[in-house]
Amino acid sequence: MRDWLRLWRERGWTPIAPADYDAAWRRYGGSVATHPQIIERLSDLAGIRTRYLGWFENGELLGAIATWGGHLALSKKVLKRRGQRGLFDLGNAEVILPLAPHARVRLRHRASYVSELNQAQIVGLREQREGLALARAPEDYGKKFRYNQRRELRLLEEAGGRLRPMAELSPAEQAAIYADLFRRRWGFPATGEAHLEEVFGLLREFMRGSLIYLDDAPVAIQILYRVESPQWLSVEYINGGVDPQSRAFSPGSVLSFVNTQAAWDEARALGKALRYSFGRADREYKDRWCHRHPSYYR
Repeated sequence: MRDWLRLWRERGWTPIAPADYDAAWRRYGGSVATHPQIIERLSDLAGIRTRYLGWFENGELLGAIATWGGHLALSKKVLKRRGQRGLFDLGNAEVILPLAPHARVRLRHRASYVSELNQAQIVGLREQREGLALARAPEDYGKKFRYNQRRELRLLEEAGGRLRPMAELSPAEQAAIYADLFRRRWGFPATGEAHLEEVFGLLREFMRGSLIYLDDAPVAIQILYRVESPQWLSVEYINGGVDPQSRAFSPGSVLSFVNTQAAWDEARALGKALRYSFGRADREYKDRWCHRHPSYYR
């Protein structure tokens, strides 16, 4: 039965090597959740074999997917079924599959939060009830909103606050600060708390953003991963933590302003679009920072 199901799921697809998947991703683009090295490293961490499949037409590779059984690789459902729920956290990441613009493929593996960029290329997708929240361009914010954000940053700096790049911290320091501030903010442990240092080490080259210190103590942190495609940058805001005692200075809001502005500056300097995802469009605060975009599932 399993062999029959696999043959059905893979109909039209051909097994390919990891290097072929990598080549397709670098040619057609993708997102954090489909990046070749992120998939490889997190799959190794989970001890799950990844199967790579390609869609060919007239001998040309027009698209590729990385799979765990009947799901796309890095699936939360697969981890849960294996008793590894919370091994790592990618939030509800936007899934951009490496597909040629003119490709028309049939996806039979389970997937969710598939990007609108793939909607016309994949037959049979269904729109999800809740889409994705993608950061607005700076000019899409009102003048009052931008003024208030700059004012909050100035007040924080005048009170002794300072920004520090995440890249300056070791994975162990990042993990300790994030775990602490997450617990303070939410009252329960962050997803994958026991493995944070290892995951942050594996994904170190993809981490971006800053954190905020006040009186030399960290008070706000956000976990961001960034990858670069030929035509866009993909940034995933996974989650964050804030010291509630510093709430008067709105460090979480300041950090969102600083991190999104830095990402827009980088994307525009490169002449590329930016897809900065806050994950599922399910919270009011995300509407302050984002536009809602449709996403799809199979």
